[in-house]
Amino acid sequence: MTQPTFEHSLSHVNTDGEPEKYFSVPLSKADLLALFTTPTPPTPIDDIISDTHQSTDTADLASTIAEQRLALYHQQHERTRLLYLAPAETRPTYLVQTLKSQFAEYQQYKLAQQLDKRGLLDVDALERLWQQLHVVDDIIADIVRHMPAQKPAGWQLTAQDGHNPLRIATLGNLRHPKPIRDQASLNSYVLGHFGVSSFTYDRAYYIGHVIGYLFSCYFCAHLSISYGVTALGEDVVEGYDYASLETPYMVRLLQGLDGYCKKRVYQLAVICARLSVYVSDKRIEKMLIAEVNDFDKKLQQQHLDVLLLQGMMPESNDSTPLF
Repeated sequence: MTQPTFEHSLSHVNTDGEPEKYFSVPLSKADLLALFTTPTPPTPIDDIISDTHQSTDTADLASTIAEQRLALYHQQHERTRLLYLAPAETRPTYLVQTLKSQFAEYQQYKLAQQLDKRGLLDVDALERLWQQLHVVDDIIADIVRHMPAQKPAGWQLTAQDGHNPLRIATLGNLRHPKPIRDQASLNSYVLGHFGVSSFTYDRAYYIGHVIGYLFSCYFCAHLSISYGVTALGEDVVEGYDYASLETPYMVRLLQGLDGYCKKRVYQLAVICARLSVYVSDKRIEKMLIAEVNDFDKKLQQQHLDVLLLQGMMPESNDSTPLF
């Protein structure tokens, strides 16, 4: 099964930033799994990508981030290319289920579960969804079978106040310092099957199949996250082949997708949205409100007023007069 998005061949980038050919022989299942597993401690290239550049020189900063982005895109591309070119017998089965413990979404869910002392979470439904996460791989495989071939297109997505709601891999300084390493989120895993992506400052860059564009729009819309999407300029990512398409051309690409394919992308986006860090954060916010409102405030006010009228210290064991 060949991935249309990865029809052009790119080399892996080593830790010195120079392209190199590698993995000339087929990888084993364990090797393929290792490519998607977030290493601990980080590999040198992950150190380069996740490191925040401290230079005060704007030109140097932009150059360094551009180099980091290109290295990341080559790494993302090569990983997915190797996955799709691997024989069926060596390709990991239900990879997403194996990787879920490294996803920011799963970690945030486990945190919310630990904090839920009042039973506000629908734990059974959420746990069931995480247990059925393999359906994500099924839907991705189905989408790949139905999506048309195309040259990778580039676009950029901006969301609320510089946030990274998709939790895709981050580069350089961030307006909201919540760095995400490559493949450290469910959305990063999903989008990686259709192209390459990163988040810098206040916007997400994506290069790949229009499926990735559609997924991101569905995801943000389902969560009522305000966002904007524009074409990625031709000179933004030098060294990576992609088309910078204006709105009319994007419309044509979307028109080229059949209804079935769009529905499958929507299903995928809704599953990821329900499991998102964004939703988990909202659940934790409800827990915070519940802790603030853990007693009857009106009743407490009435009790306080009675004590004050009697000149008594509120809740004092010896009822010491106030005056």
